[in-house]
Amino acid sequence: MKRGRLRLSPAFLLVSISGLISALICGILLLVIKCMAGAQDTQNMAERWSYSEENRAAQVSVFFSENRGVTENEILFFEHGLDSALVEASITNTSTNPDSRLWIDSYSATGTITLERGDKNVSVSAIGVGGEFFQFHPLKLVSGAYFSGNDVMQDYCVVDEEVAWQLFGSNDIAGQIITIKGVPHIITGVIERQQDRLSEAAGLKSSVVYVSYNTLVSYGRANSICCYEIVMPNPVKNFAFNYVKEELASDEAESEIIENTSRYGLISLLQTIGEFGTRSMNGKAIIYPYWENVARGYEDILATLLFVALLFFLYPFVLVIVALRRAWVRRTWTSKSVYLKLKDKWERFLEKLRAKKLAKKEERRKDKEFDGLGVIKVESRKERIKKKKNGKK
Repeated sequence: MKRGRLRLSPAFLLVSISGLISALICGILLLVIKCMAGAQDTQNMAERWSYSEENRAAQVSVFFSENRGVTENEILFFEHGLDSALVEASITNTSTNPDSRLWIDSYSATGTITLERGDKNVSVSAIGVGGEFFQFHPLKLVSGAYFSGNDVMQDYCVVDEEVAWQLFGSNDIAGQIITIKGVPHIITGVIERQQDRLSEAAGLKSSVVYVSYNTLVSYGRANSICCYEIVMPNPVKNFAFNYVKEELASDEAESEIIENTSRYGLISLLQTIGEFGTRSMNGKAIIYPYWENVARGYEDILATLLFVALLFFLYPFVLVIVALRRAWVRRTWTSKSVYLKLKDKWERFLEKLRAKKLAKKEERRKDKEFDGLGVIKVESRKERIKKKKNGKK
């Protein structure tokens, strides 16, 4: 008798295949979101800074309005207070490197400045930086190197390729001298300005030069500090965020604080989706620097991709729910029948155990024989089998 083959209807196959494809697309979209988020270097400083799983750090950014009037002295006062707060919280350096630091920060202001070389001069947008700005923003170098805003000498600058060609006719000009209001400054490096659609929309439509904060304030037209960024220990959730908020961003009308570490996480992107329609409404007088505008643009893109991924996930999820419901409706069993079947299997199992115990007991009994004096003579199984064979012969 031939066994009947399981036949699947074309409709069932079509629905099943489409569900698998939908689930696959959902997985691909989630992978794309993860890769795009990981490629945003300005948002992943904490990952580069954390030196072990036990000593995780968090990256926090604060943006200020011009009315807030943040000064360099206020930043220095915050840094001094942070060291004391970490000591009080018993957060110490456990790295094997004695020169390593518990935190790293940067601050910046925007403005304009005029660069001169002989009879050539160019007025460009400028960003005055303090602290380790280029650690947070690893711009693509064409030649040379970055400088630190903490350097004792403040006569350094980094220019983009366009400025380099305007002043020198080359982009290999690291070490060359320019003047700013007659004061010599050394070009430490030349960068490649981002020219993608999102960057240009964020404010990078023209050349930008990076100088020390003191240079911008002293020799250019400078706004007050508009951005402060820090990577610091985060022993418990929101420790870093709450500390920075309390010390620098308590005035919510004139400042905005963001935890960059989790801004592209699933929960944060779901919140971005929930803010659709109101996200672009901003009652604060805050002008974001270009890198924050780019980051917010990627938030919108990733939130949109997540929304599409959820739609693709919804289809196979509904199919599974429908299949489970149909299986439940068409079931041929009841809870009582399942109970009786399980009970029967359990009793059979116990019966087999009892049978095995009796067999072992009988085996041990046969291994013992009494001699005529009533002394127990232990006879091994091998001896008994040998005796039986001899008896047959």
